[in-house]
Amino acid sequence: MSDSQFKPHVTMACVVQAENKFLVVEERVNGFPTLNQPAGHLEADETIIEGAQRELWEETGIQAAPQTLLQIYQWTAKDGTPFIRFTFAIDLPEIVATYPHDSDIDCCHWLTADEIINADNLRSPLVRESMLRYQQPERYPLAIIENFQL
Repeated sequence: MSDSQFKPHVTMACVVQAENKFLVVEERVNGFPTLNQPAGHLEADETIIEGAQRELWEETGIQAAPQTLLQIYQWTAKDGTPFIRFTFAIDLPEIVATYPHDSDIDCCHWLTADEIINADNLRSPLVRESMLRYQQPERYPLAIIENFQL
């Protein structure tokens, strides 16, 4: 048995749609502006859904709850960092103003799906994959994610 355990980073992301536009955050990675869905790491003592809501609020100022689960991705970044990403869908009735509370976020944009899918400055390939997945009809109920406490 190995002394090292596989410990992927658990992250949550929200594909937020309103009026056929999608919310992305702009953040700098190595000095270059990149686009991402509102996303971040799971913190201790929070559920995956709570983490998704927290990240959405921190990065955009929007208070909304995930409505459905789109996909769970297992991905390894180019630097070897492993991730498990829970991607949720949120459909808002209208575009709302954004107010990032996270200093790592420069600003937010409401873009079309094609603008995101074809962007050359995506934070990771999961941004494009999540948009393509959103365009498919399958959605999974949040009840599929159970927070089990003894």
